[in-house]
Amino acid sequence: QVQLVESGGGLVQAGGSLRLSCAASGRTFSNYAMGWFRQAPGKDREFVAAINWSGGNTFYADSVKGRFTISRDNAKNTLYLQMNSLKPEDTAVYYCATKASYSNIYRTRDYDYWGQGTQVTVSS
Repeated sequence: QVQLVESGGGLVQAGGSLRLSCAASGRTFSNYAMGWFRQAPGKDREFVAAINWSGGNTFYADSVKGRFTISRDNAKNTLYLQMNSLKPEDTAVYYCATKASYSNIYRTRDYDYWGQGTQVTVSS
C-alpha cells in the first residue's frame, strides 16, 4: 500500500515563502516520478511541477516557473516543493502524487497514487 503524506502548508503573506514536503512509503520511492498538483475552490486540479526518479529532470507549469522549485531526497523518501514569491492566486490545496514513468508528467489522470493534500493560503 502506497502512502503519501504532505505537510508544510499554512497561511503566508504575498511575497512570502513556504516549503512543502511529501513523505512516501510503500514502494521504492527512487524508482518513480513524482509530481505536485493544486486545486483551488471551484477549479479543476492543475499541474504544478514534476521530477523524474533521480531528480535530474524537472518540469514546471508556466504559472510557477522561476518561483517554485521541486526536489527530492531519495534517501529520505521525501519530495519537496519550495515556493517563493507567493501570490494570492497560489492559494489552493496542494497534492503530491506518484507515477511509474516520466512521460506525460503534467497529466493528472496518469498518476496512480495521491496524498491527502495540504492547504496553502496566500493573503494579499
